[in-house]
Amino acid sequence: MFPIAFTALGVAAFPDRVLSTVLVVEDEPAVCELAAEALLDEGYRVLTAADAWEAEAILARENVDLLFTDIDLARNTNGIVLARHARSQCPDLPVVYTSGGRSCLSQGEGVSESVFVPKPYRPSQLVALTNDILRGGFPHHA
Repeated sequence: MFPIAFTALGVAAFPDRVLSTVLVVEDEPAVCELAAEALLDEGYRVLTAADAWEAEAILARENVDLLFTDIDLARNTNGIVLARHARSQCPDLPVVYTSGGRSCLSQGEGVSESVFVPKPYRPSQLVALTNDILRGGFPHHA
């Protein structure tokens, strides 16, 4: 997926700021790169995964402040299941879902206090939402 250099870029660009870490889980490389670059430009530390298995391995070894995940992922993995597993390990982890195949999540489908952003989204929308969640409190949508 992304070379490790992207993570280092985020740290070097903002040495005086305590960085929040965002895990972007997206199986479309161009979409993943677009989201990651927008968040890096805003000063976040960004980790990426192409499927839920990669994401779970990252979550097991890294402190993540926000999970941004596509719903339908590579290797028949699922962002909704990933978020439930992540929340079982870290109950306060903010979760943002995205999908190009649906316009919303039905009631109770996502984890509590999660947010859904339909594709296509603008990178600026992702950055604004991430800023709102990590700097100002989690918006209460489901």
